[in-house]
Amino acid sequence: MFRRRKPDAEVDSPEPEAPSEPEPAGQAPPPPRFDRPLFAGFDDEDPEVARVDVEQRLEHGLERTRGGFVSRLRGYLGTEGEGPSWDDVEETLIAGDVGAALAMDVVEAARRRRDPGGAEAAVRAELASLLVPRDAGWEPRPSVAGGPAVVLIVGVNGTGKTTTIGKLAARYTAEGRTVLLAAADTFRAAAIDQLQIWADRAGVQVVSHAPGADPGAVVYDALDAAVARGADIVIADTAGRLHTKSNLMDELAKIRRIVDRRLPGAQPETLFVLDATTGQNGLQQAKAFHEAAGLTGVVLTKLDSTAKGGIVFAIEHDLGVPVRFVGVGEQAGDLLPFDPDAFVAALFA
Repeated sequence: MFRRRKPDAEVDSPEPEAPSEPEPAGQAPPPPRFDRPLFAGFDDEDPEVARVDVEQRLEHGLERTRGGFVSRLRGYLGTEGEGPSWDDVEETLIAGDVGAALAMDVVEAARRRRDPGGAEAAVRAELASLLVPRDAGWEPRPSVAGGPAVVLIVGVNGTGKTTTIGKLAARYTAEGRTVLLAAADTFRAAAIDQLQIWADRAGVQVVSHAPGADPGAVVYDALDAAVARGADIVIADTAGRLHTKSNLMDELAKIRRIVDRRLPGAQPETLFVLDATTGQNGLQQAKAFHEAAGLTGVVLTKLDSTAKGGIVFAIEHDLGVPVRFVGVGEQAGDLLPFDPDAFVAALFA
């Protein structure tokens, strides 16, 4: 069934607004705007201004990581007149969630590099080299004529899946694209209601069935509705039980088959939502989902809540899958597109 937006009086508003002219009958209110546009080209925003704003938000969001393991890393790399303590550098990288084997490789490569900028420049360059190549202008695109772009959101419960979907919906709606959400996490209590709250805030519709319904049927109906309505993007929530349960992985594989059945030849984006505070444990979860669902990207949430931002390097190196977005705050505009160069620069700012 379709869940439409609630009347304006029922939608939470973060701040009271000045009285305005009433909306004409039958006309939906405009979608919410961010305090400051983050997207190049949106509302004629200067692309350079938007880029700088994103970099500033990223730098602010990485304060804990910069003051945590990166600060210790710089201390062990030594100052002028002092040589680096490579054993301590390796231990610090491990403590920062880079991972033991990877930390050893980074240190060995940095020592061989003999960078003219010194040990810090060598380690920084080696860390940057771990991040996989990506298209600078990546965004979900339809792969079937007349069909929508399809994004499957997967991950373990509690990592911020529903919040991420809401922020993505707000982002794409602000860019002028029509978004439809599919409430395919039918097993978790209140999952559908939580998704509806975010849909109301973003001004988008949700396709849902009753709790406990077949998730594949929800996705199929959402694709049907998207084609009929000319929607640009379908974002599907999925179940998030622990990755050790094989039935969850089977369900994800089934959803992929259903997408292909409804839109033959479609190539959905499958984004894994990972809580940055879970570190290496979260990486193991990502590996299990990658084996089952074939991840095409990672959304790293709560990066502002950890002092161990090294998990970004471990994810991209071990999975060979790019981080697409990072969450550095609670607001919709705090879900930032991931730029490898800007990320490394913000770490060592």
